[in-house]
Formats: sequence, structure tokens, C-alpha cells
Amino acid sequence: MPGPISSSSGQTLQTAWKSLARSFEHRDYRLFFTGQFISLVGTWMQQVAQSWLVYRLTGSSLSLGLVGFAGQFPVFALSIFGGVMADRLNRRSMLVGTQAAALIQAAILAWLTLSGQVQVWHVMVLAVLLGIVNAVDIPTRQSFVVDLVGKKDLHNAIALNSSMFNAARILGPSVAGVLLAAVGEGWCFALNSLSYLAVIACLLRMGTPRRPAPERNASVLEHLREGLGYAWHTQEVRTILLLLGVASVIGMAYVVLMPVFAEEILHSGPRGLGLLMAATGCGSLAGALLLAMRREGHGIGRFTYFGILGMGAGLVLFALSSVFWLSALLLVPVGFSMIVGMASSNTLLQLRCPDHLRGRVMALFSMMFMGMAPFGALLAGVLAHGLGARATVVLSGSALVLVVGLGGRRLLKF
Repeated sequence: MPGPISSSSGQTLQTAWKSLARSFEHRDYRLFFTGQFISLVGTWMQQVAQSWLVYRLTGSSLSLGLVGFAGQFPVFALSIFGGVMADRLNRRSMLVGTQAAALIQAAILAWLTLSGQVQVWHVMVLAVLLGIVNAVDIPTRQSFVVDLVGKKDLHNAIALNSSMFNAARILGPSVAGVLLAAVGEGWCFALNSLSYLAVIACLLRMGTPRRPAPERNASVLEHLREGLGYAWHTQEVRTILLLLGVASVIGMAYVVLMPVFAEEILHSGPRGLGLLMAATGCGSLAGALLLAMRREGHGIGRFTYFGILGMGAGLVLFALSSVFWLSALLLVPVGFSMIVGMASSNTLLQLRCPDHLRGRVMALFSMMFMGMAPFGALLAGVLAHGLGARATVVLSGSALVLVVGLGGRRLLKF
């Protein structure tokens, strides 16, 4: 009996692995995944270090909110133009340019910090510049995936991208927490700058993406109008985008307040901040792997609905905890629910939208998911300044459950 059972178990694991990793059969996607993972580890290191730097310089939750607003507002304001560019120009060349610009931004921030000259306004200006880069990079990167794997494996590739993002979310903050305690913020920024070399090298090694030459008969404004019209008049696209905007404003703002929780509520310092961020990443990685193992996109709307609901409930429980390890454990389901909701909405949008509109639809996704976040960051900073960080997150999580629970039921049909 042990022999057949063992053989059956091995075949099951092999089948599951093939289902999970089928996008890796594409050479260009393997290169993309490798370069992006290295770069994202550096990006998460910089994000944690930047938050700690601002809080160390000011001791103000309002300042954290303002810097968060400055860095993310350009994504809201300019992503749609980045999406038009992604539908009109060579996406690989655009990504090489955006990664090079991000490298320079991180290098300047590292130099200012290591030389002892850094001030909050420096961080804010550089955050705005990086936000402008991201307004082009994010929709281009999101729409580039279909060029690498085709529509057949798109669902799997999006979930693997989320897995990569959240594996980096575990490793990056953990490393940042150690470096912050040992050598300070500047070296986190310097290592992030170097990490962009990996993704640039991988992009340059890729073959020509399988994508037909884009038509440029229409003007930029006509392309912009076409994308906005499609999103507004397509019910499922409109519903998803509006729900993402709400979730981003009232649900994602807790990230801005994490230094306050780590220092004032949980008394765990920079190492604790890194561990809290990593705990969220562990949950998100598990959620992304779950989605990657699904063989089809049917019924994915339910994942979006229940994922965002679960995120709101988890935030309320997290905010009520005063014990560090309990707080870290509660962030695991928060991360799980968040990535299930966000990655499934990305998948649903990409499976439904026409190829020639993909860049613009992904730009609208970026605007709602990341571009609305600065308003949430600013609101969280203002509320936390008056009510405290704990009350702000309880209020945010409760509002998310209420709004999505009542207004997002239409997603259950998709």
C-alpha cells in the first residue's frame, strides 16, 4: 500500500506544481520575474526606511501622511497618460527607461541621507519624482505581462507576479529592519538603487515581445477618451474600479501609520516595523499562491468581494491589539485578504478588456488601487493627528466592511 499512495501523492504534487508555475515555461517571463523580484526587495527596503526616516526627523503622523500623499498622487493624476503611452509605444523600452529613472532617484536619496544633509522636503520632492516615474511604469508593467505569456497563461502570471511582490514584501522589510537598527536608512536607499540594475539587465536580455504594432491613427486625446469610455460603459469594469478606489482610500492607509504602531503602541522600534510589514507580506504571499493554482478565471469576482471584506475586518482586530506578536499574527490574514481582493480584480479586468485597450485599463486600475492611496494617506495622517492611530485604523476597517458589504455585491455575479 505505501508504494501506490506515495506515487499518487507525488503525482498530485507534480500536477499542482505544473499548474502553479506554468508561466515559467516562457523564457522572457522568467527573466521578468527574476529582475522584478530583486528590484522589489530593494523597493520595500526603501519604503520602510523612508517611513522611518520621516518619522525620526519629525515624530509626526501628519508628516507621514503628507509624504505618502506626495509620492502617490502623481500615480492618480498621470497614470492614464502612462497607459496611453503603454498602448502606443514599445513597452520593454519604456520599462528600461522607468527603471533607470528610479535608480537615479534612489541614489540621490541615499547620498543625501548618508551625507547627513537630508531634510523632510528632500524626501517629499524625491517622492513626487518617483511617483511620476511610477505613473508610467505601473500601467506599462501590468500590461507588459500579456506580451510575455499570452492570454492563456495570463491568469497564472498575474498571480505569480503577486506572489513575487509579496515575497519581496516579506524579505525587504525584514532586511530593512535589521539595517535600520545597524547602519541607518541611507544604506537601504543605496541597496535599492543597485537593485534596479538587475531588472534593467533582465529586460535587455529579453526577445522581442509578441505584440502587434500599435495603431497610431488616433490622437493621444482620442485614445484617452476611448479608454475612459470603455471603462465607464462596461458594468463589471466600472464596478471593480470604483470598489478599488474606495478600498484604497479607506483600507490601505494603515500602511502609512505603521511606524506609529511600531513605536508608540507596540513599542517594538525599527525591527518591529520590519516584522509587521513582513507579516502582512506572508499573508499576501499565501493569498497570491492560492490564486496562482486556480486553473481559470471563472468566479473570480467572489474572490474580490470577500477578499476586501476580510481585509476590513482584519484591520479592526489588528488595531485593537496591544501585544506585538498578536498584532503581527493578525496582519497575516489582512495581507491574505488584501492580495486576494486586489490580484483577483486585476485578473478580472485583464481577462475582460480588449488587447488594444489593455494599457489604458491597467492605468485606471493603477489610478484606483495606488493613485487613490495618497488621499487615504493624507486622510489617515490628519485623523491620526486628532484621534490617534488606533482609532483611525478601527474607523477605516469598519467603514471598508460597511461600504464594500453593501455596495460590492454585484461582484458576486462575475
